[in-house]
Amino acid sequence: MINKLKDRSGSKCELCGSTESLVVYKIPPVEGEDIANSILLCSNCHEQIEDPEKVDVNHWRCLNDSMWSETPAVQVMAWRMLTRLKSNVWPNDLLEMLYLDEETLAWAKSNGDGDADKPKHIDSNGNVLQNGDTVILTQTLNVKGSSINAKRGTAVRKIRLVEDEPTQIEGKVEGQQIVILTKFVKKSN
Repeated sequence: MINKLKDRSGSKCELCGSTESLVVYKIPPVEGEDIANSILLCSNCHEQIEDPEKVDVNHWRCLNDSMWSETPAVQVMAWRMLTRLKSNVWPNDLLEMLYLDEETLAWAKSNGDGDADKPKHIDSNGNVLQNGDTVILTQTLNVKGSSINAKRGTAVRKIRLVEDEPTQIEGKVEGQQIVILTKFVKKSN
């Protein structure tokens, strides 16, 4: 299969164009050993896809080019990475430009666990957040429209996930209900 992928990609990573340390990546949910369900990735892209803590946002600016690939598998991974990074401005801009047909979009949204359409709320360490969790602020936050200054290390108990906005949660700080971006919290054990 790797030879077919090398032919398709010109022996380059199908996301960033690197020619170093190429590996076959089967896009979840995997449905058999088929070139249509796989892409060729460099070890850098592969590591960042598999481990959200190692993501270098600037590395993924390469998606500005690869998202226009005619290969559905490449389109799916571009959409997934842009969605993962959408707390930044430029990935949102690219997502607005990216067009996927219905079948490819359904594949991009599916992850094999049955919650294809449900957004995931992820903390700064890549942990999935749930309603009722306790989180710790990773930096001091000024609360807009208030005199509250939420200090780094503050525990926010019994959070509530903001529906259809995976970058936001709600919780009480100093007795006031506020909205907090998930990139500024880490899940407490």
